[in-house]
Amino acid sequence: MKKIIAITFVLVLSLKMSAQDLVVYNPSQDIINTMHNKDFSVKVRKPGGDWKELFEYNVKVDQIIGTGHSVQNASMASFDFSGTVEVAVTSNKGNINTARVRPLSKEIKIQINKNTLYFTLTNPANLSVEINDDIFHNLHLFANPIEKNLPNPKDKNVIYFGPGIHEIPNQILKVPSNKTLYLAGGAVVKGQILIDNVQNVKVCGRGIVDQEVRLGIKIAFSKNITVQDIFASQCLTGESDQVTIQNVKTISFFGWGDGMNVMAANNVLFDGVFIRSSDDCTTVYGTRKEFKGGAKNITMKNATLWADVGHPILIGTHGNSEKPDVLENLKYQNIDILDHKEKQLDYQGCLSINVGDNNLAKNVLFENIRVEDFREGQLLNLRVFYNAKYCTAPGLGIENVVFRNIEYKGKNANTSIIAGYNENRKIKSISFENLKINGLLISDDMIGKPKWYKTSDMANIFVGEHVEGITFKMN
Repeated sequence: MKKIIAITFVLVLSLKMSAQDLVVYNPSQDIINTMHNKDFSVKVRKPGGDWKELFEYNVKVDQIIGTGHSVQNASMASFDFSGTVEVAVTSNKGNINTARVRPLSKEIKIQINKNTLYFTLTNPANLSVEINDDIFHNLHLFANPIEKNLPNPKDKNVIYFGPGIHEIPNQILKVPSNKTLYLAGGAVVKGQILIDNVQNVKVCGRGIVDQEVRLGIKIAFSKNITVQDIFASQCLTGESDQVTIQNVKTISFFGWGDGMNVMAANNVLFDGVFIRSSDDCTTVYGTRKEFKGGAKNITMKNATLWADVGHPILIGTHGNSEKPDVLENLKYQNIDILDHKEKQLDYQGCLSINVGDNNLAKNVLFENIRVEDFREGQLLNLRVFYNAKYCTAPGLGIENVVFRNIEYKGKNANTSIIAGYNENRKIKSISFENLKINGLLISDDMIGKPKWYKTSDMANIFVGEHVEGITFKMN
């Protein structure tokens, strides 16, 4: 008898685990009525299993037409899984002539049958599904890992929002110290999540901070903060310490819609984030607005960046001219850059360090970064500069920057720039290791480089005055 009970328990547990390796979130009626985009119909299933339908949210994105902004309606859907999952995306606008799933580095193979494309995933990923070369009415598909350690809604230290739309008074939801804020899948919060002057706070779940809320997540003057898995328009970290932003997705569409800013903060980790922005995707500044001081130990890894305007990565513009800030120990690793669109030459560069306000930026690593064929801009831009619009002084300098395993495939890149300011405000010690442009490895001893050429000429990089110690090598 005990043996039968034990076998039954194992079978029940096995069935439960099997049922939980694919999770979809059904929307409430108020979400269906107000937030649905019908461009796509998306289904997922375990191999051989029944198809499960996803809900396609409407999200707004920014398209630059000429020099003006134009808001477009795109789609977003998400689910959780482990193991293997099959995905079917049906275009409700008509047949699919061409399609791609990005980042291209994922090498996701697709099959097309009339107006439906199919593909298989074996690992979580944040993806863009694009039909007939349309990047402004695409499907943002977020395939998440299975949630673990879900908080108890009845726990007094848990602030819980279940499925449905939640109107927040005054549009500000302030999270106290030692609390967990949980947004369940299918939850939409209409208000800013404010983490201000607190410590030991966690925000998590599969829910959404309404995209219409500017600066949907704000972390200020706080310590030991974790934000995981949710969706918002923007996420700012200011004058805070020990902050982790993991698998968070942001999409902005309004003017100056930076994605994930760091201002005067230390020990900040971004891991697995997706950012599509209507200005810079991610920035590191010193003193800015109400936040004072430098920034150190900032890491972004396993990320996907898409700048509809502005920089994918920008370091250094803002600081304190009277009490100079240092921005140091910054790492950007294993990143896919899907787009960069910026007509203004002053603000071009996928990988940019532009120091003003007497800032010194040093010890910066860009490693294992794949840049797709962006629409307009530069691969990199390193300048000690004085931007009179935003700065009160030139930058102090840029030192010890490593570009390792950077690959660009495309034809739209303008000439990159590396330029200091004067003899006292230089750029020093810049190392390129395994820089690959359209399959060509760039090095000081590369075959085919005339001896009278600078190596930077082979990489389409202009090196100006007050720059010393640039090397290009292959490992």
